Amino acid sequence: MRNEHSVNITKERRDEMISLLKQYFSKERDEEIGDLAAGLILDFILEKLAPEFYNQGVCDAHRYMQDAAEDLLSIQK
Repeated sequence: MRNEHSVNITKERRDEMISLLKQYFSKERDEEIGDLAAGLILDFILEKLAPEFYNQGVCDAHRYMQDAAEDLLSIQK
């Protein structure tokens, strides 16, 4: 089950990510997994890990905008 903190993706992107997970397991772990297993792994990543990456992106964007605003103020006469 997804909660309000999970990252939402389109069905098309989800299918692509499942395919990428299956390829990863095949290539890197020499393990074949099915769509269900890959989907469950993706659900875990989206629910438990992705919000941290998202939040870091928000913090990075905030820091960038603060720096840009300070640069803008430096051109005052």
